[in-house]
Amino acid sequence: MTAAQPSAPAPAPSFPLRWERREPPLPAAAVLAVGDVVPGLAAAALARVRDGARLGVLADDGPGLPAADRALLVLGAEADLPWADGARYLGRDAGLLVPTTARPAPAAPLWRRALGAAEGQLCVLVPGRALVADPPAPVTSPDALDAFTRPEGADPAPPRGSAAPGWSAGR
Repeated sequence: MTAAQPSAPAPAPSFPLRWERREPPLPAAAVLAVGDVVPGLAAAALARVRDGARLGVLADDGPGLPAADRALLVLGAEADLPWADGARYLGRDAGLLVPTTARPAPAAPLWRRALGAAEGQLCVLVPGRALVADPPAPVTSPDALDAFTRPEGADPAPPRGSAAPGWSAGR
C-alpha cells in the first residue's frame, strides 16, 4: 500500500462568453460610452444633472489611455438616464449590468462570480469590456463631468473618488 500523493488543484473552469438576443429588453439602469462617444454622453449627463437628475458616474480615463479606449458609465433611474448617439444602454441581470437587448451565456450569475465581484459591488459585462467597482456616489457637482465633454479627455486631475484600477468615480 502506498501513501496517497497530494493532488494538484483542479484548474479553474473556463467557458467562452456568448451573447444571445434578449426579448423583451431589460429596463435601462445605466448607459456606457466608449471612445468618441464619451464627450456626447458626458454633455448629455451634465445637462441631466443640471436639471436635477441624480446620476452616478464611473470613468476609465487614466493617464496615457488612448482616446479610443476611454469609457464613461452613467448610472441612474431609467427616466433620468441621458441619451447619446452611439452609447449602449445597460440593464440589471442577476446583479450584472449587461446590454439591455443581450443575455450573456452562460448565465449572468456565473459571470458575476467569474469576474470576482463581491456583494454590493457594481459588475458590468459588455462585449469587449468588464468592470468590477464599488458603486459611485451620485454626482454632486457638474464639474465632475465637465472634463469628459472634451474629445481630448479629462484634466490631469481626475474627479474625486475611486472605483477600480483605471476607473474613477465622479462626484
